[in-house]
Amino acid sequence: MALPQEDPSLERHFKGHRDAVTCVDFSLNTKQLASGSMDSCLMVWHMKPQSRAYRFAGHKDAVTCVNFSPSGHLLASGSRDKTVRIWIPNVKGESTAFRAHTATVRSVHFCSDGQSFVTASDDKTVKVWSTHRQKFLFSLSQHINWVRCARFSPDGRLIVSASDDKTVKLWDKTSRECVHSYCEHGGFVTSVDFHPSGTCIAAAGMDNTVKVWDVRTHRLLQHYQLHSAAVNALSFHPSGNYLLTASSDSTLKILDLMEGRLLYTLHGHQGPATTVAFSRTGEYFASGGSDEQVMVWKSNFDVVDYGEVIKVHRPPAPLATSSGNLPEVDFPVPPGRGRSQESVQSQTQEPISMPQTLTSTLEHIVGQLDVLTQTVSILEQRLTLTEDKLKQCLETQQLIMQRTPP
Repeated sequence: MALPQEDPSLERHFKGHRDAVTCVDFSLNTKQLASGSMDSCLMVWHMKPQSRAYRFAGHKDAVTCVNFSPSGHLLASGSRDKTVRIWIPNVKGESTAFRAHTATVRSVHFCSDGQSFVTASDDKTVKVWSTHRQKFLFSLSQHINWVRCARFSPDGRLIVSASDDKTVKLWDKTSRECVHSYCEHGGFVTSVDFHPSGTCIAAAGMDNTVKVWDVRTHRLLQHYQLHSAAVNALSFHPSGNYLLTASSDSTLKILDLMEGRLLYTLHGHQGPATTVAFSRTGEYFASGGSDEQVMVWKSNFDVVDYGEVIKVHRPPAPLATSSGNLPEVDFPVPPGRGRSQESVQSQTQEPISMPQTLTSTLEHIVGQLDVLTQTVSILEQRLTLTEDKLKQCLETQQLIMQRTPP
């Protein structure tokens, strides 16, 4: 298969956090990059040079996770203060708090339609919430230790969660049942995500490993032990061909999933690398570390032209090389073990796409609804505060009148 033409290159350094960076995520159009930190702040960085970053203060303790909504009009964050906040990522930085967890919120992730989001917490539960109605919907409660990460499948039908009970659990969103538990990790499972095709999951662990399973057969497809310390985070390239990992050994690694081998080891952070995320197009990826730095890298992967994807404003459809039929490997791979590019390509179908104008219009409408819903909520909160103040004034006035002799 064709390898990346150039090595990944460090493009930007963002400095502004005052403690370890815990999480990063790109907006849909890659114009914004959000990061959270142990300093309790959320930063929204602008990829355009010389643009001032937004600093959002609202959480009362460390920010542990961030995720942009699919439209990019909303930004969700979770914190050690036990709350989730939904922000409008503009200069005002207004937000609404969601409360239901009884311990640190470790993970937040929007469904692909933006209508709901899923959270994971140290209270041992996974919770699903309605974005627009701004309410808690239901809990998934079979983990017996802290839940570090939860993610929706690309089609929104499944949820995967990773826990300190050393398991990865697959859930059916509709029935709310646990479909399968993957128990192969030898330590706490720190991060998990779906392959863009929705047919596989990858999980990272404190046992220094990364494992890939098929969610249809539940077979362990790939096992990598490349880092010399805990693997803290992972992210799939949108093509599905590459997996990016961040480790406490201070390195980032890029794995070629089709060939089942290590492509790159990147040294940039001083101390543990805590988080990584590809942009929605795969052109860039970001990393954060305990060194308080946020770094943006250019992938330089010569995989596909994502220009049309950006124009249409929808997640990339599974590509010819991301059918989900990954070669079964246990790294290092003996010669000839990886499946050929041709055999993978022959098994895929042409992705179905909506007309560009219709998709763009629908995306715009959903985005405006996001902002309107959030604005109404903020106005309701202000109205409640105003009513409370008026009541206090009236009560004070009545007391004064009672005390004043006629």
